[in-house]
Amino acid sequence: HVQLVESGGGSVQAGGSLRLSCAASAYSYSSYCMGWFRQAPGKEREGVAAMDIDGVTSYQDSVKGRFTISRDNDKNTVHLQMNSLTPEDTAMYYCAVAPRRLYTYNWRNEDEYNYWGQGTQVTVS
Repeated sequence: HVQLVESGGGSVQAGGSLRLSCAASAYSYSSYCMGWFRQAPGKEREGVAAMDIDGVTSYQDSVKGRFTISRDNDKNTVHLQMNSLTPEDTAMYYCAVAPRRLYTYNWRNEDEYNYWGQGTQVTVS
C-alpha cells in the first residue's frame, strides 16, 4: 500500500509562486508515473501535470510555461513548482501515482492512478 503526503499549499497573491511536494511511502515500482491533479469548487478534478519514471512530462495547456513538475526517484517524491499563479489556479491539489507508463492520451485519466493523496489547498487571490 502506498501512502502519499502532500505539502506546500497555501495562500498567495496573483503572480506569486508556490512549490508543492508529495512524498510516496512505498517502493518506487508502485510509482511509475506520478501526477498532480486539482479540483476547484464546483468543478471536476482535472489533471495538471504528470511525470513518469524516465522523466517524460505532460502538462495541461493552461499551466504550460508556468508550472514545472519534477521528481526524485530515490526519495519517491514529486514536486510541482507553480509560478505566475492566477485566481483560476485556486483549487485543492492532489498527488497521485500510477503503476505504469502513461501517455498523452491517458495521463489525465484518474482511473489510471491507483493511489491518491489527501490534497493540499492552493488559494490565489
